[in-house]
Amino acid sequence: MFKFLFCFLVSCTLVFTAYAQQSREELQKQEQDLKKELAELNQLLSQTQKNKKLSLSQLALIKRKVAMREQLVNSINRQIRDLDNTIFLNERDIYRLRRELDTLRVKYAKSIVFAYKNRSSYEYLNFIFSSKSFNDAIKRITYLKSYRQNRETQADAIIQSEKLLTTKIEVLSSNKKERLTTLEKQSEQLKVLQDDKKAQDQVVAQLKGKEKELSVQIQNKEKQRQKMQQAVMAIIRREADEAAKRAKLKAAEDAKKAAANNTKPVDANAGKTNAAGNTTKNPSVNEPLVSKPVADRPYTPLESTPEGRETSIQFEQNKGRLPWPVDKGNVYVPFGISTVPGTKITQKSDGIQIALPEGSAVKSVADGEVVYASEVNGDQVVLVRHGKYFTSYNQLSSISVSLGQQVKAGSVIGRSGKSIDGEGAIIFVINNEKGVPMNPELWLKPRR
Repeated sequence: MFKFLFCFLVSCTLVFTAYAQQSREELQKQEQDLKKELAELNQLLSQTQKNKKLSLSQLALIKRKVAMREQLVNSINRQIRDLDNTIFLNERDIYRLRRELDTLRVKYAKSIVFAYKNRSSYEYLNFIFSSKSFNDAIKRITYLKSYRQNRETQADAIIQSEKLLTTKIEVLSSNKKERLTTLEKQSEQLKVLQDDKKAQDQVVAQLKGKEKELSVQIQNKEKQRQKMQQAVMAIIRREADEAAKRAKLKAAEDAKKAAANNTKPVDANAGKTNAAGNTTKNPSVNEPLVSKPVADRPYTPLESTPEGRETSIQFEQNKGRLPWPVDKGNVYVPFGISTVPGTKITQKSDGIQIALPEGSAVKSVADGEVVYASEVNGDQVVLVRHGKYFTSYNQLSSISVSLGQQVKAGSVIGRSGKSIDGEGAIIFVINNEKGVPMNPELWLKPRR
C-alpha cells in the first residue's frame, strides 16, 4: 500500500513539474518572439530617423514599440507568477516529504529496536513452537517473513523519499535562481518601457507643433489615394467588361454547337441577376467543378470560367489565413479613417500602409493573374486578379512580373519603395469585383 502511495506521489510530482516546465517554455518562446519583433522595430525606427523630416511612420513605429514592450513586460510578469506558484507548491511538497520522512524514520527505528530485543533464535523458535496447531505455526512463520520484508520496504521507502526530497530541494533552488533572473529582466524592460513612452510623448508633441505641415502632407496623400483608386477602378471595369465579352462569345459558340447537334445548351441561369445586379451563370455540364463548391453562391462575369470560380472560392475560404505580402514590416497607417495622434487631422487609407526597409521583397498573397504592372501617378504598382478579387501592391521600387503572368502565393512580384515621406513603405489593398476596398488585416493571417 505504501509503495502504491509513494509511486502515486512521485507520478503527480513529475506530471506537475512537466506541465509547469511546458508553461514556462511557452512563455519564454513568446518572450523571444516579442524581442525579435522589437529588434525589427528598432531597425526600422533607426532607418526612419535618418530622415530628418518627422513623419507619421516614426510615431507609428514608436507606438508599436510601446505596445510590444508592454506585452513583453506582461509576459515576464506571467513568468514570475508561474514561478511563484511553482515555488509555493515545491515548498509545500518539501514540507510534506520531510514530515513523511520523519514518520518513516520513527517507525523504522521502532521496528529495529523491536528486532534487536528479539534478536535471539531462541525467541523466534519459542514463538513458532508455542503455536497451538500446525496451521497456526505456518501463519506465525509467514508473519515473521512479512515483518522482515516490511522492515526492508521501510528502509527502501526512506531511501527513495530522501532522493525525492533532495531532487525537490534542487528544483526549488533552481526556481528561486530563475525567479531572481526574471525579476532582473522585468526591471530592465520596465526602464526601457519608460524611455519608449517618453520618446512617444516627444514625437506626439513635435507632430502637434507641425499640424499645418502634416495637414499638407495628408492632403497630398489623399490626392494620391484618389488617383490610385480611380486607376484601380478603371482596371477592374476593364477586366469585368472583357470577362463579360468572353462569356458572351463562349455562350454563342455553345449555342452554335448545340444547334448543329440539334440539342439545347444547358444554361439555367442565363439572363438572371442577383440582388447586387450582377449577371449569374452556373457552370456548364461539360465544365469541371470546383473542389469546394459553395451552394447558392452568385457568380459574376469575372467568374465565368471554372478557373475564375475556383480562384475566387479559394481566396474566400482562406480569409484570415492569407500570408502577408512582406516578411518584415509593421502597419503604420491602418485601413479606413484614422486620426493623427496629438492633432485633429484625419486620414483615409484604402488598404494598410506598411513600413519596412526599402528594397524588401514584396510577394503575392494568393494565386492569381497579373492584370497591371506599371506606373500610376509616379508609383510602381502591381495589380493581381484572384477570380473576382483584386490585390494591389503600391509604392514599389521595382517590378518583377509582367502583364498576364500567372503567379502563385508567395511569388515575388517586386521590391518595396518609398512613401511620400521618403521612407521605406508599401501600400497593400484588397478590392472586390465592384472596386470596393476591404480591410486587408481581416484577410491576412495574424503576424504572431
